[in-house]
Order: sequence, then C-alpha cells, then structure tokens
Amino acid sequence: MKFNKEQGRYIILGSIDGLLAVLGVVIGTSHVVDDPSIIINAALGGAIALAMTNGIGSYLAESAVEYGHLAELEKPLLRSLESTKLEAQTKKKICNDSIAHGGSSFIGSLVPISPFVLLDEMALEVSVVLSISVLAVLGVYSGKIAKQSAIKHAVRMVGLGILIVAAVTMLGLE
Repeated sequence: MKFNKEQGRYIILGSIDGLLAVLGVVIGTSHVVDDPSIIINAALGGAIALAMTNGIGSYLAESAVEYGHLAELEKPLLRSLESTKLEAQTKKKICNDSIAHGGSSFIGSLVPISPFVLLDEMALEVSVVLSISVLAVLGVYSGKIAKQSAIKHAVRMVGLGILIVAAVTMLGLE
C-alpha cells in the first residue's frame, strides 16, 4: 500500500507519538514496579488512549479544515457541494488521514511494549534500543518524504528519542 504525503505526515506523527509516549510510560512504570504484566497493562492503556485520541482528534481537526475548504469553494460557485464527488473525496481523505494517525500511534506504541511480552530479562534496555532504532527508520522515511538527507532526519529523530529517554529517566530518580 502506498501512502500519500499527507498520510506520510500522519504516519510519522502517530508513530513518534505512540513510540515515545508509551516508551515514557514503560520507563516510568519500570521505575516503580518490576512486574512485566503491570508494565504491559499500563503501556497498553496508554497505547489505546493515545491511538484513540490521535485518530479521533485528527478526524475532528481534519473535518474542520477540509469542510472549511469546501465552504470556500462553495462561495464562488454559489452552490452547496454537499452530496457531490468532491465531498465524497473529502470524507475519504478525512477518514484515511485519521486512520493513518490513530493506527500508526497504536503500532508505534507496540514497539516499546514488545520486549516486555517477549523477554524475561533486560526488557527495558531492549525496549529503549528498539525504540531508538525504529526512530532512526522513521527519520529515514521522513527524509525520503522531504527529499532531504535521510541521515540528517534520522539523527534528529534519534536525538528526540534520547532526549525523551533522558528526561523520563531523570524524573524517575528517587
């Protein structure tokens, strides 16, 4: 499946949101408990809430913007564009963008959770390294979309990830 640039934006945004927000939950929860099931449950709760808020939030925001564009087009035409092919395309765009944002948020959230499901030891360390690695891949994708240096974009994404890991880790110090 090929995504357009608009959906690419939402895939990057959602993936970063899901990955880093849930990584923060994982790190924070790991400072309080050692039980992987509690960490997984807390992280999944965050993942579901984030995916829903990103998906529904995108739907609401995109609806406002896209229907605003339709209203601007209606003025010079002196007619409503309701029930037209243009409105149908607008609805499809809104839905696709919302699904891309919410869905990528959830999928990104699974990255930092997966080591706690699959491993008995060093799950937190693997979670951090895996998350940073996925951020590097997202950076390369971002660079391709921007038609700029993939390395530069990857370094920025990795830097963001390291910043979040450091901030959350420092907050967890007793």
